[in-house]
Amino acid sequence: MVVNIPDTSGDNDQPGEVRTDPSTTLAGWRHFVDTDPAVFDTLDEQQWRSMSQPLREVYDEARIAYHSELQVIRTSTVKEIAHQGRLLTLLNQREHGARRGMIVSGEWTTGKTTALKQLGRLHELRIRQRFPGSARIPVVYITAPLRGSPRKLAMEFARILGLPLISPRHNTTDVTSAVCQVMIEARTDLVLVDEIHLMNLATTAGEELSDHLKYFTEHLPATFVYAGINVEHSGLFTGIRGSQLAGRSILVRTGPSPLTAEWRSLVATMENTLRLHRHEKDTLAQLADYLHQRTGGMIGSLSHLIRAASITAILDDSERITNSTLKSIRIDHHNESSDRGGTDRPRKAAG
Repeated sequence: MVVNIPDTSGDNDQPGEVRTDPSTTLAGWRHFVDTDPAVFDTLDEQQWRSMSQPLREVYDEARIAYHSELQVIRTSTVKEIAHQGRLLTLLNQREHGARRGMIVSGEWTTGKTTALKQLGRLHELRIRQRFPGSARIPVVYITAPLRGSPRKLAMEFARILGLPLISPRHNTTDVTSAVCQVMIEARTDLVLVDEIHLMNLATTAGEELSDHLKYFTEHLPATFVYAGINVEHSGLFTGIRGSQLAGRSILVRTGPSPLTAEWRSLVATMENTLRLHRHEKDTLAQLADYLHQRTGGMIGSLSHLIRAASITAILDDSERITNSTLKSIRIDHHNESSDRGGTDRPRKAAG
């Protein structure tokens, strides 16, 4: 997707107003798959300086929209999850018994959902290439329902498949059967279940939800990939049900990125995507150590910090990111409340 200055002749051209359905709906998921990473053609210095104020405002809004969704960087973890996911789908394609799955586990803001969705996107694009023009739904992406029940889980699948509204008289078995039939006919072969830590097998509700999820895995010719926060400590592997899940799934951990060459390359790559008119080359690359200290190596925190600083640089007309700009940006409470940020945040008085 190329983002440029839109035609201002119409009333509906609002670059900041683009809205899409969530990825847990079929329309939202397909939009996610179809949308290429945004690119932006920056005007040269003379064109930029000669712009009228109304046109400058439109141009800046387009740049803000661009910086709000900087390209996904394929870290080694994202690549590993994509590789393992593809390997599992290939291993499972002729499997008639229990299929192997994968669990992606780690702390918050370590890129679990990003990696999960990128795995699904790559798989769907490959299937489309192999079977052009088909009506397949190769990937289904859902989130585990809060305070889940078997019916709620079945409804999550029904929602993304676009099944008609289901009345209360349809019991859980009816909904589940309809979902399985549609997924089989649609040749769904990859199922992504996010927020799996919400399913605690130590509770009765969690046990029932687990049994129902197990039913789906046994009745669908698909590879199941789960993602959640610190899954090993959430009760997901508790008891017989948990042991069965653990015995059928490989585990891939995500975590803070260490301060290595990959981190520095990641920062440099993100810096190269900036579209600011006065930003000095390699400023962020030279601040890689500070950025690691400030974010604790969390990819989500780094992305937020750089995107927010970029938008700030447009709004305040500085058109550059500096150390001062970065220090002025608030990030997540976990990192802000630690002492590693190096900012001048107020400290609690002694006594």
